[in-house]
Amino acid sequence: MWIDTLRKEDGKVQEFIRFCIVGVIAAGIHYLVYYLLQLLSNGSLWLSIAYTIGYVVSLVCNFFMTTYFTFRSKVSVGKAAGFSFSHIVNYTLHILLFNLFISLDIHRLIAPILVLMIAVPTNFSILHFVYRNKKKK
Repeated sequence: MWIDTLRKEDGKVQEFIRFCIVGVIAAGIHYLVYYLLQLLSNGSLWLSIAYTIGYVVSLVCNFFMTTYFTFRSKVSVGKAAGFSFSHIVNYTLHILLFNLFISLDIHRLIAPILVLMIAVPTNFSILHFVYRNKKKK
C-alpha cells in the first residue's frame, strides 16, 4: 500500500520536473523572441506587442511539449481547449504583471523574468488540473 503511494508521489515529482524542463524551454523561446524583436526594432516596437508575439510563439511550442513530454498524453480538442483556457488566464496574468513592472521602472529586459517567477507556478496548477482530469475520464 505505501509502495503504491510512493510510486504515485514519484510520478508527480517526475511530472513536475518534466513541466519545469518544458517551462524553461518555453520561457526561453518567449524571452528570445521578445528580446530579438526589441533588438531588431531598436526598442521602437511597443513592448506589449513584442511580449505578446513572443508569448504566442512560445504557446504553440509549449502545447506540444506539454502534451507529449510533460503529461505523456495525446493531442485532443479537449486538451487544446483546456490548454488554451489556461493560457488565456496565464497571458492575462503575464501582461498585467509585465505592464505593472514596466510602470514601476523595472528594465524592459528584466520585467519578463520577474513575470515568469510568478506566472509559472500558477500555470502549472491550472494545467495539472486540465491534463489530470482528462486522463482520469
